[in-house]
Amino acid sequence: MDLKYAFLILFSLSMITGWCQLSPGDLAQPHAHLEGMSNCTKCHTLGAKISNDKCLACHTEIKVRVDQKKGYHSSSQVYKKSCTICHSDHHGRQYQIIRFDKSKFDHKTTGYTLEGKHASAECSDCHKSENITDPSVKKKKSTYLGLNRECLSCHEDYHQKTLSANCSSCHNYNSFKPAAKFDHSKTKFILKGKHQDVTCEKCHEKTTLNGKEFQKFKGLKFKGCVDCHKDVHNNSFGQQCENCHVEQSFKTIKSLSQFNHDLTNFKLEGKHSLVTCNKCHKGSYTDPLKHDNCYDCHSDYHNGEFTRQSLRRDCSSCHNVNGFSPSLYTIDDHNKGVFKLEGAHIATPCIACHKNNDNWKFSNLGTKCSDCHEDIHQGSINEKYYPGGNCLSCHSLESWNKIVFDHDKTNFPLRGKHGSQSCRSCHGKVAEVHLLNFSGLNVDCESCHEDQHNGQFISENKTVCSNCHTPEGWNASSFNHDNARFVLDGRHKNVSCDKCHPLVTSVDKQYVLYKTGKIKCADCH
Repeated sequence: MDLKYAFLILFSLSMITGWCQLSPGDLAQPHAHLEGMSNCTKCHTLGAKISNDKCLACHTEIKVRVDQKKGYHSSSQVYKKSCTICHSDHHGRQYQIIRFDKSKFDHKTTGYTLEGKHASAECSDCHKSENITDPSVKKKKSTYLGLNRECLSCHEDYHQKTLSANCSSCHNYNSFKPAAKFDHSKTKFILKGKHQDVTCEKCHEKTTLNGKEFQKFKGLKFKGCVDCHKDVHNNSFGQQCENCHVEQSFKTIKSLSQFNHDLTNFKLEGKHSLVTCNKCHKGSYTDPLKHDNCYDCHSDYHNGEFTRQSLRRDCSSCHNVNGFSPSLYTIDDHNKGVFKLEGAHIATPCIACHKNNDNWKFSNLGTKCSDCHEDIHQGSINEKYYPGGNCLSCHSLESWNKIVFDHDKTNFPLRGKHGSQSCRSCHGKVAEVHLLNFSGLNVDCESCHEDQHNGQFISENKTVCSNCHTPEGWNASSFNHDNARFVLDGRHKNVSCDKCHPLVTSVDKQYVLYKTGKIKCADCH
């Protein structure tokens, strides 16, 4: 029976009875043009599975790469495997024939390993129509073929064809900037000295070509230093900069470092030998400079304090070229002035007296103690002990804490235990801890000492402690019981004091009761 006639019979029966269906479903959109009974054999071989040869006969761009053993379809993962394993059909018009798990796809199988930034790129970043160079492949609506491995097939030529198209000779896959593989030592201009620290942009500035901005790496002038650097000497020394300068530092001068400045009338000594040339030579090195006095170059730090009758005293009388500090002004020089340095003043730094905030002052300073030192007594001392505010009437120049005051000149001579007390013990009983009071003090015992007898011996609003005590100690060495209302005689002489004078407790303290009022025998016996 004719094969075509047999198909017609089967098709008619299927349409009439519905007992069979030759097509399992609509073809996907790319294969829609093959729909129909007459096209089945273009993909199917009767009595056999789908043939890879039939697929490749249509998809010639794949066949060419397989024959050349290139690309993904030539890899060991898919070579000679049935196309239908990955690309089945008859699942409807919207079915995607090319579909796979992109997250698990190993791009190495295509023959192009994704490295650096390429590894994090999306498939669509590279596989897009504008990157396809093959015109026949470019016509396809969806394909992963047709890409060129050359960088410029995907990336814009930043250098605008001014450099080689072989980008990998300078760049790697990790980052376009900086050009990690570029070796400047292989160029005509080897980077030495400070040139090694200069950023590329300093020499290779951005320019515009064909409306595109890019860095210029070719065609730069570099025969002479002035091609890049400004001639600060205005051609006074010619254009051969290397005769004086070195690439390590512009400030390092070859010829001037050998120049003997002593041949001039100004020798470079001390700090002057460390000063760069342009600190003094603001213009040309040959322009004459004033240099006879320090203030010809240096500003007057003391603001005219040492100018007398319009005559300026030169700095060299106190300073030298080794440094502004320390001053050469000695203690002997100071002692020739109006204030002689003695005692602790000898060890006092200049700044303590001659500097106020940020300003130094060397003239019109006072000579009295209070001109420099704060009067911590603040008028608390009687003028007769403090004539003219002269601290030396009590203190010495050796130490502030060394007191030389004669207390016998007051109405309270220091006797006994009082002589071993510090001044603060009596004179420090004021609100401010750092102040001492030296005037208007009460000389009565209770003004300094607490009444241990709880007021038992107050007479006419006053307790006369000297009736029993002396400055030598607290013991009642001057008390005589014979002068009391109860004279001790007989056995009473041997009785201890506390037998008759007990320790009693008041509201806030304990004290010995001396005035018991018991002087009759019956009061105790």
